[in-house]
Amino acid sequence: MAASRVLCLLALTLSLFAVIYTVSGHNITQILSESPEYSSFNSYLSQTKLNDEINSRTTITILVLNNDVMSSLAGKHPLSVVKTALSLLVLLDYYDPLKLHKISQGTTLPTTLYQTTGRAAGNLGFVNVTDLKGGKVGFGSAAPGSKLGANYTKSVKQIPYNISVLEINAPIIAPGILTAPAPSNNMTELLEKAGCKIFASMLLSSGVVKTYESTVEKGLTVFAPSDEGFKAESAPDLTKLTQAEVVSLLEYHALAEYKPKGSLKINKNVISTLATNGAGKYDLTTSTSGDEVILHTGVGPSRVADTVVDETPLVVFKVDKVLLPIELFGKSPSPAPEPVSTPTPTPSAKSLSPTPTKSPSPRKEPSPVAASPPAPPVDEPSEEAPSDSPTSSENIRAKNAAFHVNTHAYFTAMVTLAATSLFL
Repeated sequence: MAASRVLCLLALTLSLFAVIYTVSGHNITQILSESPEYSSFNSYLSQTKLNDEINSRTTITILVLNNDVMSSLAGKHPLSVVKTALSLLVLLDYYDPLKLHKISQGTTLPTTLYQTTGRAAGNLGFVNVTDLKGGKVGFGSAAPGSKLGANYTKSVKQIPYNISVLEINAPIIAPGILTAPAPSNNMTELLEKAGCKIFASMLLSSGVVKTYESTVEKGLTVFAPSDEGFKAESAPDLTKLTQAEVVSLLEYHALAEYKPKGSLKINKNVISTLATNGAGKYDLTTSTSGDEVILHTGVGPSRVADTVVDETPLVVFKVDKVLLPIELFGKSPSPAPEPVSTPTPTPSAKSLSPTPTKSPSPRKEPSPVAASPPAPPVDEPSEEAPSDSPTSSENIRAKNAAFHVNTHAYFTAMVTLAATSLFL
């Protein structure tokens, strides 16, 4: 009996661990913090925000470099180049030591995080992984003519089949990566080429471009509305704004920090903008729909349509609508619900005709008509709004969704508990 109870308790504990794991996912910063020999690699993942991109994905492999190898790479190149080199070490598939030595036909070309940036021409965003036999596995760029310049040295951590961390003895260098020219910091030039000429012109005429440029060194994120966004029916009439309000509007479209798409995807907090001050919050919230990021102002949503440039510490996004802060435009009122029609009164018995008539077929009495609930705020589109849109009702639905996502884990725990109770 005692042994059965111990088995039951053990099964329940393991099931609870399964529930906790399902909910928590992985955190690469925490995983690497357990190994001091990778502290430099871990630090650069945080500085470049690649840690957020890694944490937002599942089924992923990280090829880590020890402190000596990492210092040799980072000490010779700017942060933007280091980020590119590190993104080549993030494979969008799961590889543990066993799988490495069982690669079909000896070679595979997994996709890397660099491929997702849209800047990897040809095969530059892929890595050549080859089983060299004798316990060795080589890594190199998939670009033609590239050598296998790095070797697998040891396993660091695996959470099957979610994340694997493996050590290699050298960085993977794709042709031209380390000699790439520094990105242009000419803000208006970048915006004009991206189809945001109206926004660029407003930054120049208002002088806000200088505020942007003075912030870049410590980190800057810009949400630039496209020219079509300024011409849309929902766009504000800027002629009704004072000069000070125009400045606030333009500052509202930027953050005083480097926050690439991966960071926006896992963001759960309110985000302050350059316009945030004591007189007004001027903040934003975010939600996701698949791989897309939606910005919410409280007045209307705007989608992050494209990444114009992502070079630490600057990232510029093109958004499809002008961001409208509540402080300047107020929250759009919800449309009033349609009035419920009043049923026609039944005529009295005296008004009925005495002439006999054919009895009507029996039918069900209609249920009382309930009043329609108020329509959602304009900021939350009825059909296109993502499931985690940040309103109170949406938060409730998001929590319910999170519960259903992990229902299988709870179900597993209950079934296991019920099964072990048979041994009592």
